[in-house]
Order: sequence, then structure tokens, then C-alpha cells
Amino acid sequence: MVRDGFYYGFGAALAAVLLGLINLWLAVLPVLLGAFFLWFFRDPERKIPDLLGAIVSPADGKVTAIAEFSDNDKAKRRISIFLNVFDVHVNRAPISGTITSVCYQKGKFGNAMSAGSSDANEQNIVTVQGDGQTVIFKQIAGLLARRIVFNPQTGDKLARGQRVGLIKFGSRVDVILDRSVDIQVKVGDRVAGGSSILGVLRASAGQGRAEAVR
Repeated sequence: MVRDGFYYGFGAALAAVLLGLINLWLAVLPVLLGAFFLWFFRDPERKIPDLLGAIVSPADGKVTAIAEFSDNDKAKRRISIFLNVFDVHVNRAPISGTITSVCYQKGKFGNAMSAGSSDANEQNIVTVQGDGQTVIFKQIAGLLARRIVFNPQTGDKLARGQRVGLIKFGSRVDVILDRSVDIQVKVGDRVAGGSSILGVLRASAGQGRAEAVR
């Protein structure tokens, strides 16, 4: 469990004790809230794929969009993953590599399901370089999500599937990939952070098949 769960849970438990001294029925709501916080901040173990060139999902949730766009005349793909309040909210590294940039961008707290939230909403933009590729992922705030947590710093080395932070109370994560990646998911799929493969670097996929033949 993420330690934040203990903080919120302890606060709810304290409120339950104080209200219970007045009337036991008043303690019901904070007890339920405390139980919800302990469940919300759960942090289950995940089996991390070891496939060469694989990009895993940074978050649990539902794939809501796969879009193509141009960035400095380079063709890119963006996979959007929506986290509802019932999903695990711990975020993980999509690839093994070195963090080359961490940029926190202030913005709105609009509906994270809308296409414009990728640019307009408050977000943390992380660039990781490794495994022969560069992957950018964005932790995007939403209507309920008012705090983004990211623990590593620029220059830190990450392992694929490593825990890196969380977004509190529902939001969205975007993953930006080069066209050299073969997408392995489709809109409507549910993915699990650290274990679901979003895509595979094309050159690595070919190398993996060649090694398998040998």
C-alpha cells in the first residue's frame, strides 16, 4: 500500500473516534471513508514482461484513444489511458532507461476524458530514453485529481515497471511513442500498470523473433 493511504486512513479513524464519543452513528461515515482510502491506495505486485523493446502501461485504466499527430515534423502516436476512481493509481515506468526530462506544467482541472485535457490540464511530463527508444508519458490531472506525485528526478535510471509515483483520485495518463513502435492495444482495452504491453519497438520485435528461430 502507498503510505498516503495510511495518512488518509489515520485521519478518518481519528475523526471516527472523536465523532463516536458524541454519537456512534456519526462515526459510520468516517469509518467508511477510512476503509475506502486504505483500498484506494493499494499497490499490488505486478509481473513485469521481459520482452525486448516492450513498452508497458504506466497506469491501470481503460484505453480511451489512440491518435496520430506530428511533433516537430516527426510522426508520433499517443495512447490515452483513463483512470477512474476505482483503478489502482500507482504509476510505473514504461521502459528501462534514463530520465532525460521532467517538466511540471500548471493548467486546468477539466474533464480528463476530453481530447483537450492532454495539453490544457495540469500535468507532469516525463521523458525516458533507453531500450533503443525514447518514450514520453504524461501524468494528467482531472476533475477529482488535484495532486500528481512523481518521485524520481532527471538523470535517474529506471527499470521497466518500476514504481515512479501516482495521481490521486482518478485522472489520465498519455504515452507518446514513435511510429517505429507496433501498437499492441486498441481503444476500449483495459490495461494494468507495469504488466500490460502497449507496444513493441519494431526492430526489437524482429530481433526477438530471429533469436527465437536460432
